[in-house]
Amino acid sequence: MGENLSKNLDENRTLLEQQLSQRADIVSRDLGGASDRKICVVYAQATVDHNLLGRCLTRLAEEIPEAFADLQRSETFGKLERAGTLEELTQGVLSGKAALLFGNGEAALVTGIEQWPTRSIQEPDAEPLVRGPREGFIEQLDSNLAMLSNRIRTQDLKIETILLGKYTQTKVAMVYIDGVAKKSVVEEVRSRMTDISIDGIIDSSYVEAFIEDEPYSPFPTIQNTERPDVTAAGLLEGRVAILAQGSPSAIVMPFTFWGSLQSAQDYYENWIVSTFVRWLRLVFMVISLFFPSIYIAISTFHPEMIPTNLLVSIAGAREANPFPAFVEALIMEVSFEALREAGVRLPKQVGAAVSIVGALVIGQAAVEAGIVSAPMVIVVAITGIASFTVPRFNFSFGLRLLRFPMMFLAGAFGLFGIAIGFLALLVHLCSLRSFGVPYLYPVAPLSTHSLKDVFIRVPHWAFSKREKPFDRRNPVRVPGGQKPRPNRS
Repeated sequence: MGENLSKNLDENRTLLEQQLSQRADIVSRDLGGASDRKICVVYAQATVDHNLLGRCLTRLAEEIPEAFADLQRSETFGKLERAGTLEELTQGVLSGKAALLFGNGEAALVTGIEQWPTRSIQEPDAEPLVRGPREGFIEQLDSNLAMLSNRIRTQDLKIETILLGKYTQTKVAMVYIDGVAKKSVVEEVRSRMTDISIDGIIDSSYVEAFIEDEPYSPFPTIQNTERPDVTAAGLLEGRVAILAQGSPSAIVMPFTFWGSLQSAQDYYENWIVSTFVRWLRLVFMVISLFFPSIYIAISTFHPEMIPTNLLVSIAGAREANPFPAFVEALIMEVSFEALREAGVRLPKQVGAAVSIVGALVIGQAAVEAGIVSAPMVIVVAITGIASFTVPRFNFSFGLRLLRFPMMFLAGAFGLFGIAIGFLALLVHLCSLRSFGVPYLYPVAPLSTHSLKDVFIRVPHWAFSKREKPFDRRNPVRVPGGQKPRPNRS
């Protein structure tokens, strides 16, 4: 509730100017006519389209309406909103609209003239594809919603908006397909969004921090993406998406463990090749988490498990090394993570070169100085490469974080420590939920009907009503009993 407007135009103008007194970009103009009618126009100079506003004011000055109803009948403006309180007027001006103050005390807001700085639509750098759409979300919410509507053209696509943030008043949209998304999930997302209380929403990650199920888990329970095609695919699967003004990332929920191994590229390539790549990601995900700890455990506690020739080679390489395997791995892993972080912070032109060349130079220098052994450098390099195969960055970051406690358990208890860490990790994953959906679903709990498209990328035609795709071994039936004509091209 806000302060009601008075019956006097000058009083309303004074109150509005007091509310916006600290904004240097606020413009106030008077339009008057021969019949002593006048209208006051208040707008923010930096957030309106001056061409549209100029045309509207020119038409408005030709015949000054006396009230809001007169302006509606004259159709001078295509989009008008009645404003009944001072707070509505203030928020409207701050949102890029123009406020109209009439002589009889009424007020209105002119919409459709907002103009905010924006960038062009381009492919997101964090989710590149070899084949597929090249569009990516931008910081404008209306443009992002338009890209989703362009892909899902049905009246069942529902978009609900809410303003979040005490000071930012950020427009946040919840998108889902009615009849496809579960009502319980939609209601839960809506309930969690309305309970958010914060001074400002700068990015969709702020909303994610408030609505996620397990904030203390290293594994994400909400998917974030900058791709409209990935978001649209999630909506078609019955999930809910949230987009925020000023953020190029959409968050999609529910999100499960197996979704972290899936990439948009899988669905634009042959399903056999995509299945092989998906299994490859699963193998390398295990390698990125357990490979250093397994090397530490075997070389320290269980050398009898290593073939003799390989054991002699490893022992010779570690002969001059003063540190145990655990300290070696810790030094190399910390150095590798530091180089990776430095590559992210540096300019794009030199970041990749510094991270790769730096790792090679430091690794070679460490081996020659006798600080670490050559096998440890190979283990850390393979582990780093394996971590890059995980499509979801936030999920791979959790694996990188858990690698260190696994190394500690391996250095303290050997393979028994790795077994203990694996069981603890498995229990944690089984306990996670994402908006009521078990994190390991459909493997745990097991659902044979939902197992498709988890380990095997099921082809698109398997989901359609056709039993199988076109097969050249079966001739095409031509109406009228005619034989199909051969293709002469």
